[in-house]
Amino acid sequence: MLSGAAAHTPEAVVGRLLAVQAQDGRGFRLAVRSRSRGLTAADVDSALGDARLVVTWLNRGTLHLVRTEDYRWLHRLTAHRVLPRVQSRLRGLGVGMHDEERGVSVVVDALTADGPLSREQLRDRLDSAGVPTTGQALVHVLAAASLRGLVVRGPVVDGRHAFVSVATWLGSEPEVGDDHDDDLHRLALRYLDGHGPATPADLAAWAGVTLGDARRAFDGIADDLRETEGGVVPVAGQRRPVAPPRARLLGPFDPVLHGWASKTPFVGPHKSVVTTNGIFRASCLVHGRIIGTWSLPAAGPVLKLFEAVDDADREALAADAGDVVRFLGHAGGPATFTGAR
Repeated sequence: MLSGAAAHTPEAVVGRLLAVQAQDGRGFRLAVRSRSRGLTAADVDSALGDARLVVTWLNRGTLHLVRTEDYRWLHRLTAHRVLPRVQSRLRGLGVGMHDEERGVSVVVDALTADGPLSREQLRDRLDSAGVPTTGQALVHVLAAASLRGLVVRGPVVDGRHAFVSVATWLGSEPEVGDDHDDDLHRLALRYLDGHGPATPADLAAWAGVTLGDARRAFDGIADDLRETEGGVVPVAGQRRPVAPPRARLLGPFDPVLHGWASKTPFVGPHKSVVTTNGIFRASCLVHGRIIGTWSLPAAGPVLKLFEAVDDADREALAADAGDVVRFLGHAGGPATFTGAR
């Protein structure tokens, strides 16, 4: 969605991508901006506030932004693979099974009675109950409750992303089948709709499912797919190819850097956009290639280019930087450039 028709709602962007990495609050909002027209960060918050979108631990055990209607089946496919790792980490942090169970109950009870609540408010409840919260213990207790399908992150309250009870916020789960193969087939089709052409290895890397399950997912919908360079694409609703955008400023952890097993087609030699400790930096995309990074200090956007661009590309980058300022409601001035000329 970086090229072609732009979306006009946050859920249209998220629905096409299926899941948007959301460990960085500004990053997932900017992922919506770069694939839409006329929206603001407040529009994303509004979609969270009225339960059109939620954030929770899903693919690869990482926070993701998804449409509410996609939450439960994605949770079925991904959460069970991650929960044992979270529980093992809790044990390493000195939180035993009894404390984990008690902590999850405290969180769910608090959200059911008084939610939405922020992480800090839930820490107070857990501290009062004697459940360990020091260091990373708090986030792992909250992750355990989320991976059990009991809580998600819902509305933004007083500038903080609050947690809510799934039962209270989303209602009871519809009485539908939960056939594993059906879920896998839906996963493959929806993933390919937003990321095709791709391969089973790409799906496994993106969703955090096993390669065997990814292959089963592709095999189960083989009649609905067409081979093309780089993998397969869905036959139904096939879209006409579009040229990469002239210029886009991508936020931290943008889906472009998470959608496939290899980042090389986008980053090329500029591997520093992903740091050694796993931070995916905000980057400048020109004609489908990342050629720089950017930041947003108080004075306005600063674009650091790794390679020279022509005047038209520079003007396009500056214009998109202006749209970032508009989207975020930032008070800064026009973009400035550093690095290659």
